Amino acid sequence: MGLAESYQIRCLAKEIRKLKSIYPGLNYHITSGDTEQVTEKLDKGLLDFAVVCDTPDARKYEYLPFPEPDIWGVVMPCDAPLAKKAAITVDDLAGLPLFSSEQGWKNDIAKWCGERIHDLHLEGSFRLAYNASVFVKEGLGYQLTFAGLVNTAPESGLAFRPLFPRLETKLFLIWNKYQTFTPIAERFLSGVKASFGKSDTKSPNNCRKQI
Repeated sequence: MGLAESYQIRCLAKEIRKLKSIYPGLNYHITSGDTEQVTEKLDKGLLDFAVVCDTPDARKYEYLPFPEPDIWGVVMPCDAPLAKKAAITVDDLAGLPLFSSEQGWKNDIAKWCGERIHDLHLEGSFRLAYNASVFVKEGLGYQLTFAGLVNTAPESGLAFRPLFPRLETKLFLIWNKYQTFTPIAERFLSGVKASFGKSDTKSPNNCRKQI
């Protein structure tokens, strides 16, 4: 299974835990990456499923939207001046060194701030949120990421503040059209559909990203 980073991956982990309780010998492989990376492996038949944060191509994939969207915000040192704010605006971020995934910067963040993307400075891009948070701890910049990916407990020295206007990204579990699954993969998919409260896949017109 190929995964985008999101705290909502816990939904899939719960389904795997259920299967492990029935089939203790179950083995599975998880790989992480951006949409291009995981869909390439999916297209080659190297993965049964992938999780992406772009609206899937309904011509190629069947898919299910996750129950909740991910919320974008800023991770910063807890003593940073911006940590005193309840939410962070484009004006707050203008001129600051920022870290983000390349995909998030080009898609979600660009849509969020529109023409003002030119007022923002991408200091560096990261595929893993944890790695970016290490640079934030060292005072090298501010991280744009989903809520829940980085430890921002009081003892962590980091704080998370949501963006304003609110920015949400919908996640999707996808698989190839006309895919022939193993019985265990079929059972996993049935469990996910039940836990998501969905009995069938959705079309792109019914599950757009919410920005």
